[in-house]
Amino acid sequence: MGGYGYVNKRNSMPKSNGYHALYEIVVLCHNLGMASNRTKTRSSRVFTISFPEKLAQQVIAVAEEENRNISELFREAFRSYRIEKVHRKLERFRAEAAARGPVKYKEEDVEALVDEIRAENFARRRKTA
Repeated sequence: MGGYGYVNKRNSMPKSNGYHALYEIVVLCHNLGMASNRTKTRSSRVFTISFPEKLAQQVIAVAEEENRNISELFREAFRSYRIEKVHRKLERFRAEAAARGPVKYKEEDVEALVDEIRAENFARRRKTA
């Protein structure tokens, strides 16, 4: 599996003559510098996630098969998840509406119904805030 391996350089460096400690300081300074630069220019957020080994191997295999990096793979997966969630919600609403049967509203009823729904939504948002 090419390109996604992790090498623990700290443990592979010789520890004599304080080299290990110097390496730690250089890495720390480098990482701090990178972090301060990222916060100014990065337009995305970084998340750390963990997987069982078998699932991680599948993720890497799919990324390599599709010539993508893992971030691209998960961005697409999240977008698909969100779309699927909206579709399930819409299907649930459609099923509820079909079970109720057709409702014959008069034109003057519509404004009152909209006001009622807006008031419920406002109360719900206020309760969660």
